[in-house]
Amino acid sequence: MTGGAESTEGVRLQKALANAGVASRRVAEQLIVEGRVRVNGAVVTELGSRVDPENDLVDVDGTAVQFDQSKRYVMLNKPTGVVSSMKDDRGRPDLRSFTKDWEERLYNVGRLDAETSGLLVLTNDGELAHVLAHPSFGVTKVYIAKVDGRVTPQIIQQLLRGVDLEDGPIAADKARLLSSSAEGGGSLVELTLHSGRNRIVRRMMAEVGHPVVELVRRQFGPLHLGTLPAGRARELTKVERGALLTLSRQAAGQQED
Repeated sequence: MTGGAESTEGVRLQKALANAGVASRRVAEQLIVEGRVRVNGAVVTELGSRVDPENDLVDVDGTAVQFDQSKRYVMLNKPTGVVSSMKDDRGRPDLRSFTKDWEERLYNVGRLDAETSGLLVLTNDGELAHVLAHPSFGVTKVYIAKVDGRVTPQIIQQLLRGVDLEDGPIAADKARLLSSSAEGGGSLVELTLHSGRNRIVRRMMAEVGHPVVELVRRQFGPLHLGTLPAGRARELTKVERGALLTLSRQAAGQQED
């Protein structure tokens, strides 16, 4: 923060919040007076306070505010048959067709294999992409798998305890059985993982004897796929962007500790 009421540098906090689309200037002033705004971790209640939008970290009610309007955050419901790449050297369908509406060069955060559908984040924010993709930050992903066979509660417990794969043991953070057919119609299993290992859900389910037939990622960190149709992309809402930036800043703080 560049200083208090006497400072003439930077932007008035209430104006910066209004410019970022948080609220009107009048409502922003009310948020400040009520002690709901923090700058670089410290509560600020002075209406004359100024900030440097390029360097100061501001949050409202604990949710990060995005000042940098050049950053884009897009959610895609990747269909099956599309590889998680901006250019596939083998000529397979890739992600370029889903980014035509944005001028910025967007990149995918992590990957989904070609036959897995669901939530994929596209962004030009490299720092955020690193936090979301790196398993050390523990960002969870929720998958729903349609699998062969009748999954039992014992299988769910086995997934929670962990299974041994060729590249080491792995356990689900959460696992639950959504449906199981006694007539051979297969089962639906929901798995929550923070691992970034390749094809991890498919390999885990194959290891416990229930190969995956269909797989979709429904959640990525604080983001939910919701009703976004397959093959469609949309910009994240202000609330979703705030949740992602909050996650990124918390991770950066953990690295510094």
